[in-house]
Amino acid sequence: MGIVDDLYLFFLIAAVLGVLGDLGGPARQAMVVDLLPEDTRADGFGILRVAVNLAATIGPILGGWLVTRSFLFVFIADAVSSLITALIVFLVIPETNPEKQDGKPEESIITTLIGYKEVLKDSVYIIFLAVSALTVLVYMQLNSTLSVFLWEVYEFPLEWFGVLLAMNALMVVIFQFPITRLTSKFAPMKMMAFGTLLYMIGFGMYGFISEPYLFFVAMAILTAGEMIVIPVSQATVAIFATEDKRGRYMAVYGFHWSIPTLFGVSAASFVYFYIEPKWVWYFAGILSLIAIIGFWLLHQVTKERLAKKTNISAEEIGIELKEESE
Repeated sequence: MGIVDDLYLFFLIAAVLGVLGDLGGPARQAMVVDLLPEDTRADGFGILRVAVNLAATIGPILGGWLVTRSFLFVFIADAVSSLITALIVFLVIPETNPEKQDGKPEESIITTLIGYKEVLKDSVYIIFLAVSALTVLVYMQLNSTLSVFLWEVYEFPLEWFGVLLAMNALMVVIFQFPITRLTSKFAPMKMMAFGTLLYMIGFGMYGFISEPYLFFVAMAILTAGEMIVIPVSQATVAIFATEDKRGRYMAVYGFHWSIPTLFGVSAASFVYFYIEPKWVWYFAGILSLIAIIGFWLLHQVTKERLAKKTNISAEEIGIELKEESE
């Protein structure tokens, strides 16, 4: 992309990167499940989030410094760092996929597709993804609509919005581990509901507040919800997945993010320009409330399913999901 001088070709390459950029995402998440026992998986996903947010904190600073020298340096640095990462993964990190059972035939493309069909037949899992997609519709406004709203409605300086995002990333780096430790003691659907409640409060506040300091308060609240919802959601996939289909469950899990991304920004833009800017945040609160109800209804179903997998009573799981890890 750094050497392309045709705008349409640049867009084409960007589209290809958008399609293939997270191709390894399901495998990466499945590795966390393969490597870690159930009581530490949320911690593992929390570590991934801390790494991502560290990169989000350092990356723009480094990128800004490189841009002052040359835009080409940014793309060269990205290509070199990606190549180094790929070599480390290929040469150093061992395969974690469960060993094939003796006598079990190799999977063909057809059997792989059938495996995905089995995932799609898991109705409880699909409902979980549908409810989770509502939280994604809300969360994605953080990096799209919010900056425009604060600037156009309240003339909140864009550089201060950068400080807001930096606070978000810094909070994740500092507080993700202790929050993950705390939430791991409780049933995952209860934590998903609680985290979404924080989304409802944090994002919803932007429809009612106008003082700059309250923008930071709202950001702190929704970031707390983010630190609960995202790691717990990823760890919960392991509850649904069978050992030999973890990668497929993770791949299908990715759709709960990509599908809202297709129309979430457009829908928010329609509300913003044709209804009322503040209604973006009112709708965010409404969608969050629907998701909270959905997670709460899924709680009993998830308890029973987890009890079948772990031979622990549903009542024990409902009181304190991972008490034994303490």
